Order: sequence, then C-alpha cells, then structure tokens
Amino acid sequence: MARLSPKSFDILLMEINRRVKENPIDQIGAEIVRSRLQKRRSQSGDFLRRSELEELLTDQFPDFNPKVIDKAARANRPPGAIKKLFWGGGVIGGLAGVVWLVNLPYPMIRQPVATTAPLLLLPSYISMDYNYRQAIALVEQADQLVNKATAMTDFELGAEKASQAQKLLDKLPVWFLGYYPKAYCNLFGCTWRFTFDEYQNTRKLVGRMEAQIFQEQNAYQALQQAQQALQIATAQYNEAESPADQQTAIIAWQQAIDQLRQIPQATLSGKNAQQQLTAANRDFQQQVGFVAGRLQGNTLIEAAQIFASKAANDAQNPPHNQLHWQQVIEHWNEAIKRLEQINPDNPSYLEAQTKLAEYRSNRRQIQQRLQDERDSVDAMERARRLIVEWRQLTISANPNFTSLNNKISDVIYTLELVRPGTTVNAEAQELLQKARHTRSQL
Repeated sequence: MARLSPKSFDILLMEINRRVKENPIDQIGAEIVRSRLQKRRSQSGDFLRRSELEELLTDQFPDFNPKVIDKAARANRPPGAIKKLFWGGGVIGGLAGVVWLVNLPYPMIRQPVATTAPLLLLPSYISMDYNYRQAIALVEQADQLVNKATAMTDFELGAEKASQAQKLLDKLPVWFLGYYPKAYCNLFGCTWRFTFDEYQNTRKLVGRMEAQIFQEQNAYQALQQAQQALQIATAQYNEAESPADQQTAIIAWQQAIDQLRQIPQATLSGKNAQQQLTAANRDFQQQVGFVAGRLQGNTLIEAAQIFASKAANDAQNPPHNQLHWQQVIEHWNEAIKRLEQINPDNPSYLEAQTKLAEYRSNRRQIQQRLQDERDSVDAMERARRLIVEWRQLTISANPNFTSLNNKISDVIYTLELVRPGTTVNAEAQELLQKARHTRSQL
C-alpha cells in the first residue's frame, strides 16, 4: 500500500494551496513539498507517521498548522489503528503523568533521568530535535535571503526568518546540550551532533545576520533621506527666481549628494546609492555648470558695459583731437575683448553676440572719426603751407596772375578736404571763406 493515502494527501495539499494564496512568496517551498508528497504517494511501505509528515513539511513551512498535520496523520493510519490506539491509550495514560514529570524543564529532574532512563525524556528529545531542525532551516533561509538580497523586501523577510530561528533556539535546553540523546538518535536517525559549540556557532550566525540586517535597514533609511533631500534640492533649484535662491538650492543639492556618498558601499542600499550618485553628479555638473557659465557670461557682459559706457561718454561733445579719439577706441576694444571671451556653449553667448555687433559698429564709427581728424589735420597743415606760398607770390616784384589764381585754387581745394566735426574745421571754414573771396577779386 502507498505510504501516503489520497485523503491525507488532499488534506495537506488544501492547506498548502491556502498558504500560497495568502502569501505567494511561499510558492517555491510549496512546489518542493508537493513533490515530496507525490513521491510518498507512489512509494509502497508503512504509512507515514506524524513525525515523518511533520519532517516533510516544516523545513519549508516552520509554522505549518499542527492541527492539519494531526488530521492528515489520522487520515493516513491503516485500518484498525484507531482501535489499537484506543486500547493502548489506557496503558500509555498511566505513564503520562510520570513522563510529564520527568520532562519538566528543570535540570535537577532531567539530569538523573538522562543518565538512568533516557527514553523517558523522549518528549524533550523530540522537542529539541524539532526546534533544532527548524532553527537550522530558518537560519539557512535567512542567510540565503540576506546574503543574496536584491531588494529591501529580502532583508525584511530575512529578518523575520532570523527572528523565528532565534525563538526556536531560545526553546532549546542549553544545559542539556552535553547529554547527547543516543537512544533517541538511534531510533529516529538524528543528523546532528548537538553540542554546545554548535549551538553557540548557530547563535553567532543569527547574531551576525541580525547586525547585518540592522546595518542594511539603517543604510536604506539613509538612502531614502538622501533621495528625498535630492528631490527637494533639485525642485528648489528649478523654481529659484534669483541668483541667491539658486545658490541656496545648489548648496542643498551638494549636501544631498554628500549624503549619498556616505552610505556604506558594502550594503545593498550603498550599491544603489553609487549608481544614483553617478547620475546625480552628472546632473549637478550640468546644471551648476549652466549657472556658473551664465554667471561668468553675465560678469563679462557687465564688465564690457562698463568700458562701453566710458567710451560712449568720452565720445560726446565732439570735436576731439586724435589722442582723445584713440582713447575712446581703446575703451571699445576693451569692451569687445570681454565679450569675445564668452564661448559658444555659454548660456549668455547670444546676448554677448548682440552686444558685440553693436560695440564693433560703434568702434568703426569712432575709428572713422579718428581717420577724419587725421586727414583734416593733414589737410589743414598743407593748406597753411599753400597760403604761405600764395602770400610770397603776392609780394614778388612781378606777380603772375595765373600762378596766383592756381595757388589760391589749391588752397581752396585743400581746405575743402577738412571734414566737419574735426578740431580744425572751424579754422578751415574761416580760411576757406577768405580764400574764395580772394579768388573772386583776382
């Protein structure tokens, strides 16, 4: 006959499906248990005892409902077993009081019994075996979740498993660890050597995991705080209406980046923080670089405007001599030089180019004024020399009318080269009027 009856299988399967429906994370453990139960259905031999059913289930479901296990065990008993148990119960009932007494959790009772009649401590051995097996299974599950975590939920579940393991370890009779239950293990095949060192190592492992989980939880909280600070700082920066507000937001932004950098890199949150740190630094450099570029561009534009204003003021109320016009040009050169320092990738580049075109046009006008001043001064000097030559012709012994007329015409032509708005224009106009009158009298 099969070791697991269909009725018992259905009872267990119904409970497993219910657990999976309530908690999908148990799906993997459910598949393992289903496979075990199916295998027992196809095996021939003695019916599975309750302890064997429990062993099949509780390594994957430590908190499996014991009432369901009891129900499945009763459904899996061979015909006539209930009747045998009824008659045997009378005999066992007589010993129940004694067994209950010797299994009380008091060393003064258990130690003598462990030496003389260890089988009477069978309930203690069963409890110790069960708690130890479940503790080890939970420790392994917690270790798997903690050391191979991909999300904070893994650490939370690992913390739950570690807590359950710790509770089971607390139930173990530590004083009893030196009394290895040989008779029990010969009957039930213990797979462990329950020693104090083993117990201590298991407790240390749980302690290390709890410390690691605590560190991960702190790192996760730090990550969330840094992320929130980063979001607030970037929002403040985008909404800033003045340079002072932008500067305040930039400082908060940098502080949030520093918080990301301080999260321990050995933690899962620290690894996530490193990935976010790269993006945060990139965004910070782009945005702050934009602001820095605009500030630099604005500073250069303001400096250029100072020189341009000086040049415009000095150019007022002409005429001016050549040195004065040269100084005005130098002011325009300085203004243009500042604007030319603004690179094409600077946010202020277009504004700078607009002003640059204006300043260059103004400089060309002043350069023309300077050239007009130079030409007019040169023309005035030539006109003066021609006037001296004309006067010399007029006082000669036999003045030639043609020569006088040609010379005065040269004087008039040269004076007409003097441009308006120059320093010699007034003198030139006065001499030009006299020269024209003189030519009309010849």
